[in-house]
Amino acid sequence: MLDMKFIRENPNIVKENIKKKFQEEKLPLVDEAIDLDVRRRAAIAEADQLRSARNTLSKQVGILMGQAKKDPAKLQEAEKVKAQVKADADRLAELEGQEAELEAELHQRMLLIPQIIDPSVPIGKDDSENVEVERFGEAKTPDFPIPYHTEIMESFDGIDLDAAGRVSGNGFYYLLGDIARLHEAVLAYGRDFMINKGFTYCIPPFMIHGNVVEGVMSQTDMDGMMYKIEGEDLYLIGTSEHSMIGRFIDQIVPSEKLPQTLTSYSPCFRKEKGAHGIEERGVYRIHQFEKQEMIVVCKPEESRDWYEKLWRYSVELFRSLDIPVRQLECCSGDLADLKVKSCDIEAWSPRQQKYFEVCSCSNLGDAQARRLRIRYKDESGKIQLCHTLNNTCVAPPRMLIAFLENNLQSDGTVLIPEVLRPYMGGKEKLVPGKH
Repeated sequence: MLDMKFIRENPNIVKENIKKKFQEEKLPLVDEAIDLDVRRRAAIAEADQLRSARNTLSKQVGILMGQAKKDPAKLQEAEKVKAQVKADADRLAELEGQEAELEAELHQRMLLIPQIIDPSVPIGKDDSENVEVERFGEAKTPDFPIPYHTEIMESFDGIDLDAAGRVSGNGFYYLLGDIARLHEAVLAYGRDFMINKGFTYCIPPFMIHGNVVEGVMSQTDMDGMMYKIEGEDLYLIGTSEHSMIGRFIDQIVPSEKLPQTLTSYSPCFRKEKGAHGIEERGVYRIHQFEKQEMIVVCKPEESRDWYEKLWRYSVELFRSLDIPVRQLECCSGDLADLKVKSCDIEAWSPRQQKYFEVCSCSNLGDAQARRLRIRYKDESGKIQLCHTLNNTCVAPPRMLIAFLENNLQSDGTVLIPEVLRPYMGGKEKLVPGKH
């Protein structure tokens, strides 16, 4: 959410930003917001004048009533002033109602106007125009066929999609045996990796109130992702970023306690509206999964540096697991409305002979902080908005897909990288049941 003062003073910049995001249908929102703001401020100004006049008139009534004891003519004058006080009170109530209505309408427009993107963001209409920045590790093609990821898991008796379908429907799974253990090992390794980077480990609430949902994501993302608890003001989180950023709602964080660097575990629940295609089979795109996340709340001048650190942590983690990756800069049309800048870390898929997304790193500037009123006091004592950032640490099962494909051997075994062996009971490789 942008500052209304900024929109009022820079409407052309806001409109140009909307055009860069290829959201021309939102251009009228800028003028509508400015008009609503003008009317809201006029209502506030008139209401303030009436409140000020009310005190003066009330004192005048008291004086006239006192004088009426000696001069009966003053009584009629007092009644006129009383009538004015009543009329002003009625008008004030009307103005307060208008102010609330205009504020609500303005708020809805403001929620839809996108954040100003960073100048470095490439301009493009959608994810097909995202820009590859750098590759890390050699993307090898083995001289033997790589089975689909569920077939690899099935060779270890590690997955049961049929039972999950009977119990919960499509988009769910049972993980078993070594594959389930590998799933937890990757999460535990990701947790400790971030702790060793100085992050504080957290387990947040897995449900949040609607005002927190509105504070952390756009309406479009909310409609396409969130599950609502029927009859309650609670939503299942789609990522722990939601409740982790919500933790700071209405807070003034002491300056000396910034930056807040947190790594959080949670299950994640997503509707995944619009998911389709061959790669949606198996466990690539599902309604429930677990994730380790990176969260940073910092001062504005620190957010660019933290953005660079966060995505590089992802590269380091994946390379430690022998998985080749690349950084892909998200173009303007692929940025969610609250994001200033974002990039994906994509892992190499030997089976598909292409990269696919496994991490998403985002700098949201002050967008979430403005919505949730997350602030700090600067050196001069002035209250400022914080900046917020997030990045995926590890999100199995997508991480498992990349891991299994890149560590699969021609005999069907899967090598366990050295850093992961302590979490797998010392195992150096997984051996299929047939072995």
